[in-house]
Amino acid sequence: MSIFGLRIKNILFILLGAAIFSFGIVHFNMQHNLGEGGFTGITLLLYFLWGIDPAITNIILNIPVFFIGWKFLGRNTFIYTIIGTFAVSLFLRLFQIKPFVIHLEHDMFLVALFAGVFIGIGLGIIFRYGGTTGGVDIIARIVNKNVGWSMGRTMFLFDLVVITTSIFVILELSEGMYTLVAVYVAARVIDFLQEGAYSAKGATIISDHSDEIAELIKKKMDRGVTVLDGRGSYSGIKRDVLYCIVGRNEIVRLKSIIRNVDPHAFVAVTTVHDVLGEGFTLDENKNPLTE
Repeated sequence: MSIFGLRIKNILFILLGAAIFSFGIVHFNMQHNLGEGGFTGITLLLYFLWGIDPAITNIILNIPVFFIGWKFLGRNTFIYTIIGTFAVSLFLRLFQIKPFVIHLEHDMFLVALFAGVFIGIGLGIIFRYGGTTGGVDIIARIVNKNVGWSMGRTMFLFDLVVITTSIFVILELSEGMYTLVAVYVAARVIDFLQEGAYSAKGATIISDHSDEIAELIKKKMDRGVTVLDGRGSYSGIKRDVLYCIVGRNEIVRLKSIIRNVDPHAFVAVTTVHDVLGEGFTLDENKNPLTE
């Protein structure tokens, strides 16, 4: 379902991600004096120095970036970004009105881990459904589109600059180190959600019995096999190369099938982070398995 070309599902998940992100900022970063990277780190710096509400500075700092976002991101992503940015400010304000008090002052490592997980999950959901929360998120998405760097990597580099400044200005050294832990955890969680929570296995198979192996994979595992033309650079011999993607829990069975047909087959197994298509996200009639 969509409105004006925007998917309702995306908007709802962006709101969910904004709520999770804001919960982490208020209940771990603000309550335990941890910094952050990017524009959020600047809003926290202003909060720790002069008590300025991050919900307000988040909007003010992002206004100039919105103009960049309009030029580089396209209509839908830009609108999703507007929604994400204002939603973050809204939830930051709401969680400050009646916050939960989480007593973890004596275990700052746990604080850093929780901060990283909440922020990473929140941003990861927002990114996965086409939005950003403004600021460095927009810059990270532009770099991802044009340079190919992961969004988590780009954000981590920007974060280092802001966190270093925070350490010199307001944070103690230990708080700065715990902040780095939180930012690193968040970056890894973002990449995990961006690349896909489902991890499959891709197998490249080279064998003199490729036809028999392919037939057994289709018959016993109900998985498709792609046959590629290959040629050995040393021997010059041409032979078929099979490529097959299976679920993580099916890889042992796949190896068993190959080994029973040709114990000398060459098999290279790689991890596939995101799989789209028949057998994974589509059924045999090309209909989505889940909405």
